Amino acid sequence: MFPEAGGSASFARRGFNEHVGFAAGWALLLSYVVTIALSAYTIPPYLGYFWEPLKTDPWLGTIVSIGIVLFLMLINVIGVKETSFVNIGAALVDVVTQASLVVIGLVLLFSPAVREFNVGQLVENMFGAGNWPTTDNLIFGIALAALAYTGVETMSQMAEETLRPQIRVPKAMILMIITVLFMFSGISIVALSAMPPQDLATEWARDPVAGIANSFPFEWLREIFKPLVGVLAATILLIATNAGLMGISRLAFFMGTNKQLPSAFHRLHSRFRTPYVAIFVFTLVAILILLPGLFTENTRGLFTNLGGLYTFGSLLSFAIAHASILALRVKQPKLERPFKLRGNIKIKGRELPITAIIGLIATMAIWFVIVNTQPYSRWLGLGWMALGLGLYILFRWRGGISSDKGESPPE
Repeated sequence: MFPEAGGSASFARRGFNEHVGFAAGWALLLSYVVTIALSAYTIPPYLGYFWEPLKTDPWLGTIVSIGIVLFLMLINVIGVKETSFVNIGAALVDVVTQASLVVIGLVLLFSPAVREFNVGQLVENMFGAGNWPTTDNLIFGIALAALAYTGVETMSQMAEETLRPQIRVPKAMILMIITVLFMFSGISIVALSAMPPQDLATEWARDPVAGIANSFPFEWLREIFKPLVGVLAATILLIATNAGLMGISRLAFFMGTNKQLPSAFHRLHSRFRTPYVAIFVFTLVAILILLPGLFTENTRGLFTNLGGLYTFGSLLSFAIAHASILALRVKQPKLERPFKLRGNIKIKGRELPITAIIGLIATMAIWFVIVNTQPYSRWLGLGWMALGLGLYILFRWRGGISSDKGESPPE
């Protein structure tokens, strides 16, 4: 409906006003910057197959992660992007590899000749004494699973650069949902049939797919998949890190254009024509988030903290996006909508989508649980939002910008 960069910030600006649009965009910036840090932080453990210190030495792993972020920052400033062929090729090979792991794992799972993979072990690992998580941990796990859906927001960011977005974006979204659900449910079943959740959440927390390959009962299978998973996972995570930088540049440029951020954030480099200030600033924030990795041996704890911080920003922006959809249905019911899901509730002549209602309730509920149970995410996340709000008020006051410059599209 609105093929423009900005994602949740764009929806909120249209559905509500500039202030809510800024809140959604600022929360989304947090999720993007943590995506950069988290993806880069997870690359060294997968490459640890080829050189063990990359996985065991926190200093080395963190320095390599920071180096990756700096390298991609330069690439984004220069404007040299990996070709679509490389991106699509790497993604396809990765999907094929993970699908192969799922299929092989399910075959072994139901094979009575293989003790390491069997249904009894799966049931024991899922429901055995001490294995089932507490309610808070279960909800936190569901929140962390939102990491798998980063592409939802990224896809909306790319709508402005897509031919026939009203057709291609919904199709791509539906295909992505099917693929992700299949992959993650399959990977989870195979992983829990191969090892207890304690091992999965500690030794293999940062490279679970490699843990599955390492648990295969046949040596020849392990020798094939372990290096393959290492290379492919590192490649995909590199692309994910770069996608975070690209998303930040587009979002910051959109917010700067609409006077939600200072004009410096949509200033273009005189030679490369890229929003270099936004790229520099948020790269620095991502590096600051990575720095604690230099001083901790508890890589699992840092990984969990980063995941929680990501969910703080992403769930908040997703909740605002759902609320914006509902607001637009109420404020502008006659606006042309090229794509609509079925399952709408009619209230006073307005069609309210059930998916948006459920999404708003679920994302806000889980967000409140994260805020209540995760001190790291709570204080850093709320501090981030408070800092942004303060800068936003100061910027608009000094610039003499009226309280709401937003323009609603005509019906």
